Amino acid sequence: MWKQTYRVCLCFRRRFNLRMAEAPDEIKRLFLQYSENGIMTAHHLRRFMVEVQKEEGATREDAQAIVDSLRELRHLNVLLRKGLSFEAFLRYLFGDVNPPLSSNQGVHHDMDAPLSHYFIYTGHNSYLTGNQISSDSSDVPIIKALQRGVRVIELDMWPNSSKDDIDVLHGGTLTPPVQLIKCLRSIKEHAFVASEYPVIITFEDHITPDLRAKVAEMVTQIYGDMLFCPEVECLKEFPSPESLKKRIIVSTKPPKKYIEAQEIRVKEIEKQKRKAETDEEASGKESSQLEGGDSAAGDSSESDEEDNNHEELPEESEKAQRDVVPEYVRLIAIHAVKRKGGLKNYLRINPDKVTRLSLNEQKFEKAVARHGKDTIRFTQRNLLRVFPKATRIDSSNYNPMLGWRYGAQMVALNMQGHGKSLWLMHGMFRANGGCGYVKKPEFLMKSDPDNEVFDPKAKLPVKTTLKVNVYMGEGWYYDFPHTHFDAYSPPDFYARVRIAGVPVDTVMKRTRALEDNWTPVWNEEFEFPLTVPELALLRIEVNDYDFSEKPDFGGQTCLPVWELRRGIRSVPLYDHEGEKFRSVRLLMRFEFV
Repeated sequence: MWKQTYRVCLCFRRRFNLRMAEAPDEIKRLFLQYSENGIMTAHHLRRFMVEVQKEEGATREDAQAIVDSLRELRHLNVLLRKGLSFEAFLRYLFGDVNPPLSSNQGVHHDMDAPLSHYFIYTGHNSYLTGNQISSDSSDVPIIKALQRGVRVIELDMWPNSSKDDIDVLHGGTLTPPVQLIKCLRSIKEHAFVASEYPVIITFEDHITPDLRAKVAEMVTQIYGDMLFCPEVECLKEFPSPESLKKRIIVSTKPPKKYIEAQEIRVKEIEKQKRKAETDEEASGKESSQLEGGDSAAGDSSESDEEDNNHEELPEESEKAQRDVVPEYVRLIAIHAVKRKGGLKNYLRINPDKVTRLSLNEQKFEKAVARHGKDTIRFTQRNLLRVFPKATRIDSSNYNPMLGWRYGAQMVALNMQGHGKSLWLMHGMFRANGGCGYVKKPEFLMKSDPDNEVFDPKAKLPVKTTLKVNVYMGEGWYYDFPHTHFDAYSPPDFYARVRIAGVPVDTVMKRTRALEDNWTPVWNEEFEFPLTVPELALLRIEVNDYDFSEKPDFGGQTCLPVWELRRGIRSVPLYDHEGEKFRSVRLLMRFEFV
């Protein structure tokens, strides 16, 4: 991993000019403790990595690689021949080789469990470029989402103006369409750029049977062997992400005619079973009254029962089956359901098959308020998708933590927007190597002997305490115009540090604002007692304090608490849209006690 340091050093050569006088006292003290005569050798550096950074596996070679890479900075007089000066040590601490999440761990969760065991990076109306009413439909936001690691893409299918092809658009609005085939091709080209784990395409189907046949032909021709089509009509358990690497999965509600045909079939089979049971009962009574009944009568009875099970379906069922378009139905690997009745019935579990249920955020909030435990039980085997309410015409988003607390796998957000909800989404899916699938905590997948499940509202004992030290920040001077925050003076930065998680763990703390300083040194420590660290995200935001106006945004990031590396780490910040700044970062320390 240390081979990356050459690139890092070139970056710091352009932008890093910290002096020892500007550094926090604790950083100075640690340098003195792990150096000799102002030189930190590879031996000293390895001790620092093991004892302070808690990198037990660090070797002398790892430390030497860091020292060697920083020799590129020799012309800046920050490196002594045998080791690192204090300035070079700071460069290492602020470098990309010292991130808050492990950069070489990659995908490390168990990926062999069913899909229902994972939170899945999910988009809503993935084709829209802006608002929900009048923005363009395009494949560009789909491409951007896939490049970021999104694994679930939603496409709303409608007949085009001439009714002979399929468009993708937000129905009932002024959004101009994009051709379905263009979206499908772009998905194929970019599906596995960021992750090799499966991409799920959710179709919202508003098309006719003849156009469904055309969709089936398109999908089959474009994806070929990439397409996952189960051999069985309905899955009893979802396959695993590992078994579906580089596969495309289609999920939608089967056509109404198909559902009607299935219902007729089920009723007919049940009717036949009842008739067979009645016949068998009558036959048993008759044989008990006869003496010396021969085996031929028994064989005949078995044959009749077998024939009865293969009776033709009624004419109504045959017509429904003809309208189904079987090649389209075969594409649907994950069946979506829309159940009648109340919320309790929505969350009913069918032991013989797994399905996907979609609820808008309002209906989901009602579901968890009234049937929270049923919601968690449902998500232990089935997929639950939550999507923004219709009134979010500006493509804003709800708090995704609400869905994750109750085990919802597909918490769908408008990826074309920006703001705190999306920042939380980005933070969640930085976990597990950024592959788009994050294994749900075990407590969301288990029931106790009394069939009781996890309750996100319960007050549980503290499991661990996260200690966060916000030392300092650097880089705004290089990434922002010098009059961006204030026309006449440097900015007055402060940092907000929040935990997003279960309600009892959710809290926000902040540093003091430091006046007129492009390189603020806060050196403040905060403690966060956590009852459910497995669902906690650490969100950090820096702003410029303004007494009379709204604070000016200076950067943000969000990190999964359960994957934080202990020790002193370089934390890059991102802009409103989630794009990484070139230079802006914080120096922070994370410890669990």
